[in-house]
Amino acid sequence: MIFPAEWSPHEATWIAWPHHEPDWPGKLAPIPWVYAEIARVLHEHERVEIVCHSDEVKAAAEAHLAAHGVRENYRLHIVPNDRVWLRDSGPTGVIGDDGKVALVNWKFNAWAKYDNYERDAQMGAAIARITGLPRIEPRRPDNGERVVLEGGAIETDGAGTMLVTEECLLSPIQARNPGLSREGYETVFRDALGIRQTIWLGEGCVGDDTHGHIDDIARFTAPGVIALAYEDDPADDENHRRSVDNYARLQSAGGAAGALKIVKLPYPRPVIMNGERLPASYANFYIANGVVIVPTFNDRNDRTALNTIAELFPGREIVGIHAVDLVWGLGTLHCLTQQQPLGVGRGAWGVGRGAWGVGRGA
Repeated sequence: MIFPAEWSPHEATWIAWPHHEPDWPGKLAPIPWVYAEIARVLHEHERVEIVCHSDEVKAAAEAHLAAHGVRENYRLHIVPNDRVWLRDSGPTGVIGDDGKVALVNWKFNAWAKYDNYERDAQMGAAIARITGLPRIEPRRPDNGERVVLEGGAIETDGAGTMLVTEECLLSPIQARNPGLSREGYETVFRDALGIRQTIWLGEGCVGDDTHGHIDDIARFTAPGVIALAYEDDPADDENHRRSVDNYARLQSAGGAAGALKIVKLPYPRPVIMNGERLPASYANFYIANGVVIVPTFNDRNDRTALNTIAELFPGREIVGIHAVDLVWGLGTLHCLTQQQPLGVGRGAWGVGRGAWGVGRGA
C-alpha cells in the first residue's frame, strides 16, 4: 500500500460546487466564478469530477462552466452535501501492491466544530459508488473505532514519509480521536497508508478553522523537499513564532543533516474580514497533472510565492487563482480539491514510483 504524492499522475480531480451561503457570509455570489476558473484551468490537464448538492446547483454549475468555456473533460454528479471542502470530507486515494486504486474513507466529524455534517460524512461512500473503487475504513488500534481524520491533515512525499501537526491530532481541543496517542496515529498511518516515517510539526497558521491542518503550512514538492510557510516579520508575532518552531522541527528531522531541503514560502500580509484573521497561505496550492494552482491575495508577496513554487515545479505550469473572497470560507485551493490517483500495473508501479519519487515537478 502506498499513499502517492500529489504530483503523481491523477485520474481526476474532485470538487464540490459551492451552495452553502453561511460558509461565505454575504460573499457567496462571487465564489462560483472562482470555482469555474479553477475548473477551467484543471480541465485542460485532467478530468474534473464535480459534486452538486441538487438539480438547481447542477444547473448553476453548468451555466458558470459554460461561461468560462469549460465544455468537456468534466462530469457533474448530484450528491447532497453540507460543505464543499472535499479535501476533508472526501476519501484519500491509495495504490495497492497490485497497482489498483482504493479509497481510504476516514470518519468525518466536521472538524469537531459544526453540527450539520451528516451528508458530508457519506461523501466517501458516494465517491466509491460513482467510481466503483473499493473503500477502506481505518480503525483505531486501541479500541477498534473508526479513525476521524481529514485529507488536509496529512501530507506525503509518496515515498513513505508524512507530515502532520501536533495541534491538529494531539491537542486536547481538537476532539477527533480522544486518547489516540502519537504512536497510535503512526500505526494507523503505517497500516492504512504505507507510511514509514511521520514528521510531527507543531501548530498550523493563525486563523485556521481546522485546528492546524498541515496543508496551510508545509507541503512536499519532491521527496526530501518541503515548502514551508514562514513568517519572517516578528511583528506578526503568532505566525512568526509558529514558523520558527516548525522550521526548527524540520531541521531536527533531517534539514540540518541535509536529508531534507526546506524552502521558505512567505505569507501574504494578514487578510482580515469583519475583524477575523483568515488562514491566507500560499502553501495551500494544489498539484494537478501538468499544472500547479496557487492562491493569490493581491499582495506584494504573490509574485515571490509564484516564482518560488515555479522553481520547485519546473515541469509544470503555475497558475495563480485570486483567493481573497475564497479564503472568507476559511479555506482555499487545496482544501476544496481531492485527487483521484491513476492506477497502474504491478510492474509499471515499481518503475513509476521511482520515477515519480525522484522527478521534482515531473
